[in-house]
Order: sequence, then C-alpha cells, then structure tokens
Amino acid sequence: MSAKNKGTVEKVNKAFAENSVEGWLEFCSDDVVWTIVGAKSVKGKEAIRAWMASMDIEPPKFTVASLIAEGDNVVAHGNMIMKEKDGKSTPYAYCDVYQFRNGKIVELLSFVVKTEARQEAKTA
Repeated sequence: MSAKNKGTVEKVNKAFAENSVEGWLEFCSDDVVWTIVGAKSVKGKEAIRAWMASMDIEPPKFTVASLIAEGDNVVAHGNMIMKEKDGKSTPYAYCDVYQFRNGKIVELLSFVVKTEARQEAKTA
C-alpha cells in the first residue's frame, strides 16, 4: 500500500505544480483536511477548492528532496519558491505529511518555513 500511496503523492505534486486544483483533489476524500501549520486549516474538497480559487498567485516552483512512505502515510520534503502578491519570489522549505484511507488522501499536514532569513544570516 505504501508504494501506491507514494505514487499518488507524486501525481498530486505534478498536479499542484501544473496549477490543477481538480487534478489534485481527485486523489482526496470528500472530507479531506489540509492544515498549514500555524496558518490555516481547511476541511472538505469544496472548501479547499474555494480557498485555492481565492488565492491570486501562481503555483510554487518546488523540488522534492525525498518521499518516505510507510503504511497509510507519506512524507514529502523539499524546497520551493513562491511568488508573492507583490511579485517578489520567496524561498521556503516544506514538509508535507499525507495520511491515506482506502487509497484517498484524508489529511495533509504542511509545514512551511521561509528560508530567506537563514540565507541572509549566512552572508552577514
């Protein structure tokens, strides 16, 4: 099961990179919960669809450093660049924890950390 779930996360990441909300949601249960730790939690496909439509930004450009799958859980982590509403590109590190039930994503827990401050500290 974990290999199949890992493959699903790869497809989800591809859909997200292509700004395909519907492509992303097809892998989710109707009652999916997406929590961005410290920022927001959204429950259900309809609520996620509306939230994503309300954001007037382009999808992030991201790399996946690794995918780790065990049972009904998959963890993906890596780096991404998000273009903010002011047009500035900002670097982030992320870790997404997916939980599956019956082959569908039922929970996504996202940890996203701005890395710009760390890069500035290295050059100071």
